[in-house]
Amino acid sequence: MHLPRPRTTTAAGPLAQATALVLLAVLGVLGVGTAPAAAADGEVSWAVGTASGDFGSGRQNYRYTLDPGGRLDDGLVVVNQGTTPLHLAVYAADGFTTEQGRIDLAAKDAKPTGVGAWVHTDRSDVTVPPGKSVEVPFTVALPDSAAPGEYMGGIVTSLTRDGDAGGSDGDRRLGIRIRLRVGGELKPNLSVEDLRVRYSGTPNPLGKGDATVTYTIHNTGNAILTARQTVSLSGLFGRLSGKAGHIDDSPELLPGDTWKVSVPVHGVVPALRLTGTVTLMPLLTDAAGSVAPLANVESTAHAWTIPWAVLLVLIVLCGVIVAALASRRLRRTKLRAQEAVEQPLRERETSDR
Repeated sequence: MHLPRPRTTTAAGPLAQATALVLLAVLGVLGVGTAPAAAADGEVSWAVGTASGDFGSGRQNYRYTLDPGGRLDDGLVVVNQGTTPLHLAVYAADGFTTEQGRIDLAAKDAKPTGVGAWVHTDRSDVTVPPGKSVEVPFTVALPDSAAPGEYMGGIVTSLTRDGDAGGSDGDRRLGIRIRLRVGGELKPNLSVEDLRVRYSGTPNPLGKGDATVTYTIHNTGNAILTARQTVSLSGLFGRLSGKAGHIDDSPELLPGDTWKVSVPVHGVVPALRLTGTVTLMPLLTDAAGSVAPLANVESTAHAWTIPWAVLLVLIVLCGVIVAALASRRLRRTKLRAQEAVEQPLRERETSDR
């Protein structure tokens, strides 16, 4: 079993996926709120929460550590807060990072490769009477070939239409996140790719310009990571030429995910050759919620920062010097030619005497 396929999160994704993955009450859907997630659609209103059991009660989301070939059982509680019977489709889905940097859950018709393929509900739909709750058991079963690392997914409830048990993905979806750690060696790693530095000069020969540093953060490991970022610019001999202000941490990046970054740097001294340096500090969050900083990752790129006004002055100055030297050489040539003409005349006058 391979890790989830890499996805670029800031470039435009497939339209079908983008439109199908709108979740109501996003904080609740991703399990980061303090209360069960809830959604409403006219007279239809429901909430989802984690079942109480061997894993405790009042959990905001599901977190598991399981070895390849392992299995565990848990449950999802669905509460009908409306006044009519509620019929919902229930399914598991893989997670992905959206263009806005949020963890979302894939559409029902998307082919799962991780959590969505390993989590199985005991039913594909559920009917909940008004004012009542129903627990939907599910099983997490890993194949022996499951690759070590961290995976993200979730359990989704979707409001069905016209009594269709298959459901229809749209705005009426609600779910809870599942974060799964498959046992084995964890290899967290980030890389900086496509690093570029672009410089915008100034007509003032003594002024400073602006630069833009762009790059892509790529999660090339098998752990879910966040990146703390710093960007600086230096001129010749390593002298600091400019430093970017505060840069927000990247969103959580799933294994294989990428995140594009563009950072403006103002007040850059033109120093002929500019070196841009990007430093990433990977941040790893463990099952207890503790954040551990890992070894920094650094990458550099170069750009020419030609001070055109100064260069023009130097060209003019060089032209003046060259013209002066040429004029001096011409005068010397004329003097030598005149000397060559006058010398025989002087010698003839001397011999006539």
